[in-house]
Amino acid sequence: MNQATNFKTRLRQGIGQLARTAGVIALTAGALAAPAQAQTTSSNLKELRVGYQKYGTLVILKARGTLEKRLADKGISVKWTEFPFGPPLLEAINVGSIDVGTVGESPPIFAQAAGADLVYVGNEPPAPGAEALLVPKDSPIKSVAELKGKKIAVAKGSNANYLLVKVLENAGLKFTDVEVVYLPPADARAAFESGRIDAWSIWDPFFAAAEKQLSARVLADGKGVVANHQFYLAARAFAEKYPDIVHILIEELDKIDQWGKQNPKEVAKFLAPTIGIEQPIVEVAALRYSYGVKPVTAEVLAAQQKIADKFFELKLVPKHVRVADAAWHGGKK
Repeated sequence: MNQATNFKTRLRQGIGQLARTAGVIALTAGALAAPAQAQTTSSNLKELRVGYQKYGTLVILKARGTLEKRLADKGISVKWTEFPFGPPLLEAINVGSIDVGTVGESPPIFAQAAGADLVYVGNEPPAPGAEALLVPKDSPIKSVAELKGKKIAVAKGSNANYLLVKVLENAGLKFTDVEVVYLPPADARAAFESGRIDAWSIWDPFFAAAEKQLSARVLADGKGVVANHQFYLAARAFAEKYPDIVHILIEELDKIDQWGKQNPKEVAKFLAPTIGIEQPIVEVAALRYSYGVKPVTAEVLAAQQKIADKFFELKLVPKHVRVADAAWHGGKK
């Protein structure tokens, strides 16, 4: 079995039907406020179901087990479910399979446009260098402008979807000037290796893996182009019923962030076995990640609105999204 097949097999375990629901989800609410009096206590909650990806602070939190320790006194266990990228994770929240999870900038836009009832509950600082548009090491393509008419893979509704829109725009190309092939990361990696696509818009740690294992070249990354925030989202009903649990999750994420910011190599040691990617690759990704969970401010929501407007302009989402409707107020009525 070759390297591409091995990589693809590992990444696709457990995805099933969820991977085919990319871009069909929705969202409503954002902006973390100071803890308020919970309208409903967590006394009747037995399990917190968390969705995570091969990226970000949630994976570190899972590896360290501190959330489990914090919730044990309340009689609440934690169930972790891995997803290949953001849209199927949000769909899982929407259908009630999980309660909270983390995604990039674009999935909430697609989600909100599709009408799912989810809320933003926090975000990490920008990490623009953690995603890029790649070409194979021996590709004759030297600039983004040379991609006109070429095939580019990206996961639909992912943060890399918006990166692709912006880097093409900056190079004077329209989104329709290229042939966009929508593929989840595992399939895109295989297509990239086999030469069936000309370029790949992708995020870490898949980005780092392509650099290290395939010597992929960076045509453009997100620096000066996109913010690339990571967002934490919850089902609206869950966040409103259990705001105390949401606040505990954010508090534990903040502790992990403070530790991770000072210990990127230790972060890689924790993540590598958890996500099944070699430690040197994870170290590259960990150094590009940005740590420091924060409330979702009006400024961040305004930045999200620009993304929503662009996707609507390109007809990538079916209706105009008003991101300000997606503000969670920390449990306040």
